[in-house]
Amino acid sequence: MSKRLEVKKTYKLYIGGAFPRSESDRTYSLSGKSGEFIANICRSSRKDFRNAVVAARKAQPGWAARSAYNRGQILYRIAEMLEGRRDQLSAELRLEGLSEKEARKEVDTAIDRIVYFAGWSDKYQQVFSTVNPVASAHFNFSMPEPTGLVAVVLPESAGLLGLVQNLMPAIVSGNTVVVLLSEKRPLSGLTFAEVLHASDVPGGVINLLSGYRNELLEQFASHMDVNAMVLSSRDKAEITLAQQKASLNVKHLIIRDEDNAFDENLESPYAILDLIEIKTTWHPVGL
Repeated sequence: MSKRLEVKKTYKLYIGGAFPRSESDRTYSLSGKSGEFIANICRSSRKDFRNAVVAARKAQPGWAARSAYNRGQILYRIAEMLEGRRDQLSAELRLEGLSEKEARKEVDTAIDRIVYFAGWSDKYQQVFSTVNPVASAHFNFSMPEPTGLVAVVLPESAGLLGLVQNLMPAIVSGNTVVVLLSEKRPLSGLTFAEVLHASDVPGGVINLLSGYRNELLEQFASHMDVNAMVLSSRDKAEITLAQQKASLNVKHLIIRDEDNAFDENLESPYAILDLIEIKTTWHPVGL
């Protein structure tokens, strides 16, 4: 019997709860440390990004309207499903250059990090809300609300844990997101999309794109329907470009260094605070 020919996978994009190829039909080859072929990865275009923004905007009101408790349940369900894919995710991280021990640690920490933020889903409101003293016959309340649609550009070093750390604090408060995965380490993020598809996360809440950072960064920063952008970068030219383009519609821009994703200090409700707005309401006493 002739030797079986292995079927190599082409990893699709994840937009609006579906798995389209890039509208440009472009792909790039992902190789391992020794130069061996791993998989074909879709190379997103600017049109793909615009499609993802449309899907995220459509999903945002419904996601924000869900109860905080329900959003926490959905995040916990993601963690449950990742637990069942530990071996696959670890194998993909090893293909991208991690040792078996490092890969296992990253997967386990990512699952634990999701559970952590799921636990904050109905608690951060009490931490960041206030009743403000005023010198008039009014009640004055400050309450957190989601920013809206968040565009996230991950660092090139980000695997599964880097994705989770940037994603979970954004969606737990009711934001929807469009994420550009690492060009060099996209596998676990694209497998994460398959987990999302089978989970309770509504289509459009999380949209994952793969492709070239230098082609898409300007679009992420300049799109007028994006309310906030998270850029993980140390490159001064990238940061300057993002600042200039984000100013066109005064979107909230957060610049993050490529921190060690295993840092326990990242487990903090203040990661949620970065992507919420504080709304202050006045109400007359006696009404």
